[in-house]
Amino acid sequence: MSGTEDAVRTRVTDVLRADADAISDHWVRLQLGRASEAEVREAELREEADALIVALLAGLESDTPVERVVASRRELHQTVVEFAMRRARRGATPTGTALAVLALKEALLAAMKRQTGDAEQLLDCAMLINRLLDSAGALTFETFVEGREEIIRRQSRQLLEVSTPVVQLWRQVVAVPLIGTLDTARAQVVMENLLEAIQEKEALVAIIDITGVPTVDTSVAQHLIQTVNAVRLMGADCVISGIRPPIAQTIAQLGIDLSTILTRATLADALAAAVKLTGPGAALDTVAGR
Repeated sequence: MSGTEDAVRTRVTDVLRADADAISDHWVRLQLGRASEAEVREAELREEADALIVALLAGLESDTPVERVVASRRELHQTVVEFAMRRARRGATPTGTALAVLALKEALLAAMKRQTGDAEQLLDCAMLINRLLDSAGALTFETFVEGREEIIRRQSRQLLEVSTPVVQLWRQVVAVPLIGTLDTARAQVVMENLLEAIQEKEALVAIIDITGVPTVDTSVAQHLIQTVNAVRLMGADCVISGIRPPIAQTIAQLGIDLSTILTRATLADALAAAVKLTGPGAALDTVAGR
């Protein structure tokens, strides 16, 4: 870093330290003035502003080049990441998040203008601030996109779990009714939930009801077979119900071998078969309410 740049950096650091409260206030006001931030509490914005300004100050006081301060200084990097993640969880837009960073730049430049009378020095300080906060903005955008994708993945997972509930139909008998398409992601959730239920309920029989599955192709059949094999590894039997005539015809035409798997046309038939598999003792216990 050249002597001139070192002096500019020192000047920016001095103003940021001396005018931190005013910069924070200005940034908060700028954000509150935008419709996208109308529902965010002022206290939350103030907390974000104070944390980011402290982290920026610590980064500028280090020997790290300005272009690498945000990426290399752990405290500053983490503060920017948390800032972007909070915006993503609030449902803000990428544009709104980027504008928030630009607002911080505006507040900092305003403070520099108040504290610096020399036009050339002010220009140098503005260029340094741009380099610093542009890298923060880039990290904010990248983190925001990744954060939203993670939120979407988590919500999709939650929807899959809700759409594939495992219910206990009888003592030591659990069932999972499937409705809609059974793709790889959903098949994995079905398997995990079913195996957990078998362990939790100490089930001896698991029923997979595919009445609500519109079509069964080779991929769906393979998912079912994998799930049945996993259930058997848990020491339980598995029954597939909902084998309607069109489904049976499709399976036969595809040459899929389900001969080793117990199948039934309806869920009622599958439950009757499951009760027999658990033995008369289990049935009597259930009837007696034990």
